[in-house]
Amino acid sequence: MTISYAPRHWTSRFAFLMAAIGSAVGLGNVWRFPYLAGENGGGAFILIYALTTLAIALPILISEIMLGRMGRQSPINAMRGLIAEHKTLRLWVLIGWGGTIGAFIVLSYYSVIGGWALKYIELALTGAFAGETNEIAASQFSAVVGNPYNLWIWQTLFLALTVFIVAAGVTSGIERAVVLLMPLLFVLLAGMALYATTMSGFGDAMEFMFAFNLAKVKPDTILAAIGQGFFSVSISLGAMMTYGAYLDKEASIGRAAVIIALADTMVALLAGIAIFPLVFTYGLQPSSGPGLTFITLPIAFGTIGNGILIGAVFFLLLSVAAVTSAISLLEPIVAWLEEGVKLSRKWLAPLVGAVAWVAGIGTVLSFNWWADFHPLAAFGVMEQMTIFDVLDFTTSNIIMPTVGLLMSLFAGWVLSGKVVMDALGDGAKAWFPLWRFALRYLAPLGVVSIFVANVLI
Repeated sequence: MTISYAPRHWTSRFAFLMAAIGSAVGLGNVWRFPYLAGENGGGAFILIYALTTLAIALPILISEIMLGRMGRQSPINAMRGLIAEHKTLRLWVLIGWGGTIGAFIVLSYYSVIGGWALKYIELALTGAFAGETNEIAASQFSAVVGNPYNLWIWQTLFLALTVFIVAAGVTSGIERAVVLLMPLLFVLLAGMALYATTMSGFGDAMEFMFAFNLAKVKPDTILAAIGQGFFSVSISLGAMMTYGAYLDKEASIGRAAVIIALADTMVALLAGIAIFPLVFTYGLQPSSGPGLTFITLPIAFGTIGNGILIGAVFFLLLSVAAVTSAISLLEPIVAWLEEGVKLSRKWLAPLVGAVAWVAGIGTVLSFNWWADFHPLAAFGVMEQMTIFDVLDFTTSNIIMPTVGLLMSLFAGWVLSGKVVMDALGDGAKAWFPLWRFALRYLAPLGVVSIFVANVLI
């Protein structure tokens, strides 16, 4: 069977890189990686992260882009085509289905958090952070997430922006958006990092993030590094497979994957350089997650000179990162529907966006009316988890590791070495044996360790 090329394609390799980096760079780069580094040995953690990403996440990233380019369709149909061409088990279509379903689930709750970022641009511009204390900032955040009608407005705005870009098409929509937004993100982030070097807490922040502290390195540190590397480069959600389907045959997948991983890491490090000097300068407590972004930082923005401008720039940056990731979550679903029904993406993107909005109702209500509702408590599992917690746990700890494991097994063991070598091109000859070894042995071991640590322990 010969697999036909999809009519959708990137007009340049730069556009592919911007889209793929945009998919990889998300909220976790800003609010999770810098704190993980600081709490787990600084430079020692970064070194472990680099090594585990090289051995585990990067091989799977290369295989996902490769499978997408081989299949030239959405993840589900690409896997169907590859299964038919190579006469193997239909079970492997779970790679496509798992990634696509996972992307939809993540989109449903990611759009809610993306709405927070948009809301905080408004708060920054109106001077709402002025004179904030920890109690006031926490109360402000509680007021934002505690009002479901407010969350629905901002979730709708965030999804509408995402849908508008995807509905316009790969070249006219996604490509134009990422070629503009990703350089903007790098400029904003570099500007904030440069400003942070002038702050009195800069030295303490760099000590926190980069000091090579082996005393803080524990077995959990290695698992944290593996997990961060695996989730950070946006594998196993169909995005990279879909974007790979639009990539020309001559492009070097290995080189592109390395650039994506390096850019993703650079954004995370720059985010830490930009953020933590503010935290240390004003004697705030380093933290991770939404608490850092929506409580700790607004206190600093309300204290420093030009805080209105700097706060607005920061939340604009956060919104850009969220939108470029959301685009990559919506695209695999729209691409699959576009291949199967006689409707254009101008209709399909709003339709999927509307369904994601409805699916996001549970996440919106998890922070207010249904905060005490634990859907799986009656079954004796995840007893303290809200709907949002269950969705996040399921995608991060079950769907993504499972898809990643299946992908490494399919590309590493089911497809022959010759088929894979032909798919990667002659330029891969130098690194092919090492990559294939990592894909066959190291990557599955790393993914299983994530699954065991997060689910079974």
